[in-house]
Order: sequence, then C-alpha cells, then structure tokens
Amino acid sequence: MRAEWIERRRGLPNVTQMHFARTGVVTEEMQHVARREGLPAELIRAEVARGRMIIPANVNHPELEPMCIGIAAKCKINANIGNSQIDGDAKSELHKLEYCLKYGADTVMDLSTGGDIPHIRDELLRASTVPLGTVPTYEAIERVKRIESLTPQDLLDIVEEQAKQGVDYMTIHAGILRDFLPLAQHRITGIVSRGGALMAQWMLATGRENPWFTHFDQLCEIFARYDVSFSLGDSLRPGCLADASDQAQFAELRVLGYLTQKAWEHDVQVMIEGPGHVPMDQIEMNMKIEQEACFEAPFYVLGPLTTDVAPGYDHITSAIGAALAGWHGASMLCYVTPAEHLTLPNADDVRQGIIAYKIAAHAADVARRRPGARDRDDALSRARYAFDWNQQFALSLDPEAAKAKHDETLPHDAFKTAEFCAMCGPKFCSMKTHTHLEDKTHPTVVERAPEQLVQESLEFARNAALARTGSVVEPQPVRMGTKPAAA
Repeated sequence: MRAEWIERRRGLPNVTQMHFARTGVVTEEMQHVARREGLPAELIRAEVARGRMIIPANVNHPELEPMCIGIAAKCKINANIGNSQIDGDAKSELHKLEYCLKYGADTVMDLSTGGDIPHIRDELLRASTVPLGTVPTYEAIERVKRIESLTPQDLLDIVEEQAKQGVDYMTIHAGILRDFLPLAQHRITGIVSRGGALMAQWMLATGRENPWFTHFDQLCEIFARYDVSFSLGDSLRPGCLADASDQAQFAELRVLGYLTQKAWEHDVQVMIEGPGHVPMDQIEMNMKIEQEACFEAPFYVLGPLTTDVAPGYDHITSAIGAALAGWHGASMLCYVTPAEHLTLPNADDVRQGIIAYKIAAHAADVARRRPGARDRDDALSRARYAFDWNQQFALSLDPEAAKAKHDETLPHDAFKTAEFCAMCGPKFCSMKTHTHLEDKTHPTVVERAPEQLVQESLEFARNAALARTGSVVEPQPVRMGTKPAAA
C-alpha cells in the first residue's frame, strides 16, 4: 500500500507525519487513517500537528496499513510478543503475530531478549500489517558482557539499525534520572520496568546520567530520518497497588513532558507510557495528570492492574483498569495476558489478552460516546432477540469462541434457528416468552392499568432518559391514592 507514497519522500531530511502535518500537508497515511476512523482528513492532520495524535509509520515498513493513536480516534490496543533468553524463536513469534493480526491487535511490540534478535524482528516486520514497536535497550544489553561497557554511541547505533529495518515506534527509557533512584527505595516492588531497571543499573555502575536523556537530540535526529515514533517509557511505573501514584512515578512523568516538547521541536511523534498497577479510584486522576504534564500527548497505559491478588487472571484484573483508563482519556491500552508475572506468554495467552483488551477498548469507546461505537452492540442485541445465532457469532469479538461455547450443548445446525439456548431450554426463555406476548398483547391492556401506575412509569422513563444524556433528574416521591399531576 505505502510503496509509492514512501518513494516520493526519499532523500528528505525529515519524513515524519508530524513534519508534514505542521507544513499543512495531508499525507496518504492521514487520508487512510481518516477513512478508517470515519473522521475528516483535516482533523487528522490538525491532531497530528498538535501532537495529540500519532501515526506510527516508518518509511522502511511498506507492509504497514496506517493507523492512528490519539484521543480523537477509537481507543487502540497493543499486544506484546517476543522471546526470552529461555524460550522462543522466530517461528513461535510469527505464530503469536498471526494471532495478533487475527484477533485485532492495533499494534505489536517485539520484546525479544534472546537468540537472533535482528532476524526475529525482520521476520516480524515483513509479516506485520500493523505498527511494530521495540525496546532497543534489550538488544543493547544482549550484545555486551558487562552493562557498564555499554556506551551512548552503542545505543544510538542500535536505534539506527532498528529504524533502518522498519521499526515504527520505540520505547525509550529516557525519563529515569540519577536523582530519582532513591525515590524508589521505599517501594514494595522497586523498579519493575525492565528497561528502567537496566538504565538504573548502568547509571549506578558508571556514575553517569541516563544516556537516553543526555543524547536525546541525537535520538530525535535518527527518528526524524525514518519517521520512528517515541514511546517514552515509564521506567518508574508502579509494580503493585502500594507503589501507585508516588513521588517517583510523577517525578519521571514531568521529565517525560519535557522530553515530549524536545521531540516536538524536531517534529518527531510522541506517545507516553503509563502506569501498570493502580487502584480503581486513582485511575482518573492519573489520566488527568498525564494530560497536563505531557501536553496531551497520547497516553499508552499498561493495564493498569486494579488488584494484585490474581496471578493467572491478570488479563482480567488489568482489563478492568484498562476500560477505566480508556474512558478517562488513554489513547492506547497495552494488553496483559494470563501469563503476566508467571511465564512467557504462548499463543493462547496472546489470544486471551487481546480479547480482554478489545472488550476494554470497546467499552471505553462506548463510554466516551464515540460516533458509531455502540452500533455493533445494538446489532448483536437485535440478533439475540431474533434468535439469529449465526449473526450473534459473526458480531462477536471472538466468533469462534462464541460458536464453540454454544455448540458444546446444542451442536446440531437445527439449533442455530432455535428460540432457546441450553441455559433456559424451550420453556423458560424470557425473550421467547416476551416475543410471544407481543403477538398477543392488545392495545387496550395499557388502558386498563391504574392511572397512577401509568403516570409513575412515564415519569420514571423520562427521568431515566434524561439521566442517560447527562442531565440527572431526581424522581419525586409519589403518594399512592393522590391525583396525579397533568402530563
């Protein structure tokens, strides 16, 4: 799709979507995103120019189908894959990528830390139609025997290598500074970000400031040449509820806001990574503080997990937080799988994580009342009421799972048109009963109801409709036996 678009930009010193947007150009990528989102192309351009939306689209990733991340667009989800030093290879990661594309991940991150990392990444890039992200620190550490031997130039060289391959966005842990390290000492879980912990280790071993921070301008120059987007990493994100919203987290967030402005000076796109474990009552506050501290750059949150007591089910504990975060302004949700905190995710873990987060992102879009967000819900509800089982399956986020669950007890094709499922059977289905009641109800039935009850019902319905639109009307107490007020 993008081969011809990219060819026309070769040789330009800055090829970022933000650079074009700020010069008034609506790129082909912006036009494509506008069609996908059902938004005006000029709105997309304006949001990208402002920095409130990004289109991760490296010029060396022509296989990519452009998408956007920003509060004006639908809430997106990211899926992390990648091997470890213990398990995984290119074949297994491609299988995970296949699941990501099948079940609807909007972006994918390759977090490989072992084996032939460049080969794995190249295989994934050539097969991926969604933006691919990386954490360059991982490969940098894999290449050296001792972390203190790593130089700032080593980091910059690896970034350029990955940019040349076509990586669309990179997590850069530039916000963790030497002065912040003591702030994490009181925590239960300390520093839980892998990239953040590695940079802390490097700073302590060398006695020098974070090289990602000191060489940020050189990073921006590389990113501008290839149109790589920053995902500014939250090195000091909380790793448990007790550590949430502390001084360390917010000190780093302020630095990320400063770096956001530095990147924008180079016309480089930025999104901000957000916290991992946050109680439900603190999520809205976290979203608002990020928007203020980072000048409304898109917020990309990991979860957040709303409780720490459910290893093996953290795709659920985190999807609860993710839905709330998306409702309150997060632009992209990084999925968590059932393997979180326990092991390397396999392909089925990837599937479960994606489905959980597709639910969270969709719930957030409905809550934010995005145009058309609820259309699918309403269509599925109508299919359910009509006992159109095949349409229900088709409209589900995971049609195969929905059909398989139904067919566990009623597998025959004849039951795909039956007016019941195995829960209620043929005699106890409420919707079937109501459907048949509708056929038999005479219009005079309502007229026979007591006048007072009708009046109360109408008042209740009016108030409920007003409440749904944001104007809450408190129902007035009604004394039975009194004459109702005129409608």
